[in-house]
Amino acid sequence: MSYRDLEVWKRAMDLAAEAYDLAKSLPDSEKFGLAQQIRRSAVSVPSCIAEGRGRLSTREFARFIALALGSLAELETQLLLAERLDLTKRPADAALKSADELGRMLQSLRKTLDRNLAAETQQTRPNR
Repeated sequence: MSYRDLEVWKRAMDLAAEAYDLAKSLPDSEKFGLAQQIRRSAVSVPSCIAEGRGRLSTREFARFIALALGSLAELETQLLLAERLDLTKRPADAALKSADELGRMLQSLRKTLDRNLAAETQQTRPNR
């Protein structure tokens, strides 16, 4: 199964597109500041999912999902700050709702990967 088949990656791509649209609505004074940070963290989420899946290792995949969660928290913080500073021309509510849902999906995936990793480790240990 490719990373492109993962629902969590598809949702992350949708959120990245949504974040790019919001970043475009920021004032020109933020073009190289907050708007750039929003785009960077938004791109990082699906990129981490794809890279982790491409590593073909449960341990590496789990590590990259943790990185995606960190990037998602960054993105949420940046969107909330843009709203707080009244920089957005439209509310970020939809993007923040999507981010919250994606965060739950990533947490669930991480737990599944951790369980799989524990099972793999258990299978490779010699019986005593």
